[in-house]
Amino acid sequence: MNVQPVRTTVVGAGAIGGLMAAALARAGHAVSVLARGKTLDAIRADGIRIVDGERETVALVDAQSDPAVLGVQDFVVLALKAQALPAIATSLAPLIGPDTVIVAAMNGLPWWFLHDATGGPAHQIIEAVDPGGVVSAALPPARSIGCVVHLSSSTDAPGVIRRGRGNRLIVGAPSALLAEPANVFAAALQEGGFEVESSGEIRGEIWAKLWGNMNMNPLSALTGSTADRLLDDPLTHALVLRMMEEAEAIGARLGLSTGMTAPQRVEVTRRLGAFRTSMLQDFEAGRPLEIEPILGVFPELGRKLDVPTPFCDAVLGLLRQRAANSGL
Repeated sequence: MNVQPVRTTVVGAGAIGGLMAAALARAGHAVSVLARGKTLDAIRADGIRIVDGERETVALVDAQSDPAVLGVQDFVVLALKAQALPAIATSLAPLIGPDTVIVAAMNGLPWWFLHDATGGPAHQIIEAVDPGGVVSAALPPARSIGCVVHLSSSTDAPGVIRRGRGNRLIVGAPSALLAEPANVFAAALQEGGFEVESSGEIRGEIWAKLWGNMNMNPLSALTGSTADRLLDDPLTHALVLRMMEEAEAIGARLGLSTGMTAPQRVEVTRRLGAFRTSMLQDFEAGRPLEIEPILGVFPELGRKLDVPTPFCDAVLGLLRQRAANSGL
């Protein structure tokens, strides 16, 4: 598919956003990134540098700190930590026009997840990711699509991104009205070198990924343990399953299925070995944790849907205290 050039701004030029911006630039699209501080300076001076094994490539993009400089875009990609979005959503207004498509490429549930949902509390906001509806007011759910990231990468230095395992993205629109632009965006990413799957069930893809992360991430941050240690201990293994069962009950009310049982999904995680989750890495580095997008959404949805979530509640309370006591 030969894609006409599109104007795209990537918000969050970190490990994932930087990869996506570089790929779109390689495919010949007009790409800008919103950045600040050392990252802004580095990208302006040297472009986005991608390290892949022994090979390094450079993508030149327009790096700005003020959205007003860039103006209305065809696509706006949100690749920042989800908990940072409410504070900056309103400032992104200069990028958004009536035909702009907003791409959520973040961990956890996006702010638009219940918009036009066929099951459960449709059209309600999720306070855990959209407090007071501030994100929905600035970034219209009706103009939003999803991008599920199945790859790993890290930042060696500001503007320098090291590729890790995997290269797969899943792109889709929650509404048929945005199916065509979602396909255009998927094709652009594929031209840039990603393995891209277009999905007509993007909510299910988002839910399935989160279902595998909503327990291991918080428990690893609480304990400092790698995934294998959490699963080798019979007590924490049981807690992992109980949290997943609560989430599975919520998903059933929303008409969402993961296509496997909780024990089967745990075995997938076990095969990954002794890895440190992203939340554990953030905790050890002193970075803010993605508590609400990854875990806080489940107790909130449980209350909306009358599904008890005692295990998720307990872990959420402990994790919030752990983060607060560590200044995160």
